[in-house]
Amino acid sequence: MAATIQSLGAPSSFSTANSIESKKFHGKKVGFVVVRSDLRLKCGSMPGRCRTGNLVTQAVASPAAPTASSKTGHEVLLFEALREGLDEEMERDANVCVMGEDVGHYGGSYKVTKGLAPKYGDLRVLDTPIAENSFTGMAIGAAMTGLRPVIEGMNMGFLLLAFNQISNNCGMLHYTSGGQFKIPVVIRGPGGVGRQLGAEHSQRLESYFQSIPGIQMVACSTPYNAKGLMKAAIRSENPVILFEHVLLYNLKETIPDEEYVLSLEEAEMVRPGEHITILTYSRMRYHVMQAAKTLVNKGYDPEVIDIRSLKPFDLHMIGNSIKKTHRVLIVEECMRTGGIGASLTAAINENFHDYLDAPVVCLSSQDVPTPYAGTLEEWTVVQPAQIVTAVEHLCR
Repeated sequence: MAATIQSLGAPSSFSTANSIESKKFHGKKVGFVVVRSDLRLKCGSMPGRCRTGNLVTQAVASPAAPTASSKTGHEVLLFEALREGLDEEMERDANVCVMGEDVGHYGGSYKVTKGLAPKYGDLRVLDTPIAENSFTGMAIGAAMTGLRPVIEGMNMGFLLLAFNQISNNCGMLHYTSGGQFKIPVVIRGPGGVGRQLGAEHSQRLESYFQSIPGIQMVACSTPYNAKGLMKAAIRSENPVILFEHVLLYNLKETIPDEEYVLSLEEAEMVRPGEHITILTYSRMRYHVMQAAKTLVNKGYDPEVIDIRSLKPFDLHMIGNSIKKTHRVLIVEECMRTGGIGASLTAAINENFHDYLDAPVVCLSSQDVPTPYAGTLEEWTVVQPAQIVTAVEHLCR
């Protein structure tokens, strides 16, 4: 088939420019609720606020146009979409291989690689010892010889053990070798705040890796973009880190039957609007869309963008939105200090300061280790009620 390249709740508090504070268990079964990503909300007409009185009656945007226009499709969970993308690329290119802990006949901690070992053999789906620094370094060396390894971290927090290999080797070898070597490596795995996984298993490593030169970073949020980004990352000549949220694996959506590949450098317009630009990614996309329902009922018309590309930012789409709405709210699960939101705030102020009618506001997780207690865990992460309050403040 021809490939189609697609362009594509807690108490309220806020602060400007800087942010608002706000392994799989072995032996435990972690339950998930299946949520559809194409929910819609119909709202009655209400007086507009801020710059325009027009009210968009659809609080949650329909899926991206390529999905909606597809004549045929099939329903998958997000982890199944990741597997589809990986399977298709392994079938397409014999140089693609997978390595990590339990990725073989066990099928991976969250079953992303289930069924691949019997199909492609133990050398292309390689079970490794519990030694992240070793197998990450091995994968980088394999990439230097022409292979396209996909490294699975059983939990993204464990990849801190391989930080030297990822930073000094993966990100820099193309430059330090004078262009003699390319490092087409994909590093992927579950991360983010789960449900009582504890501090060490609730890491958000995008803030750690964003400063490494030579590495691209993307975050999937739906089955559709999970598959498309997986395929694009594998085909890229650059090292790519693909962030998957542990609570989104059982998200369900209908994706096209035909092959598609997404851009690694483009954001996704989730919901067009006029009053304020809300930039988000990963799990927070759904907190934002939950807040959007309330905001629409209150008469606001937020524009929601899933930035998707964490490095580099899609400043073209972001900038066009800011020039229209003149207000920006960033919502992230990353930490307040040195997070993606901080970098995005700096980029917006440097490039679009003259278009802003209010300071950039960023809602982030609190700078504390994620508590194990469920109620405390919820308090550390941005909730929809905080998003509603921030929008109301910005649009006064």
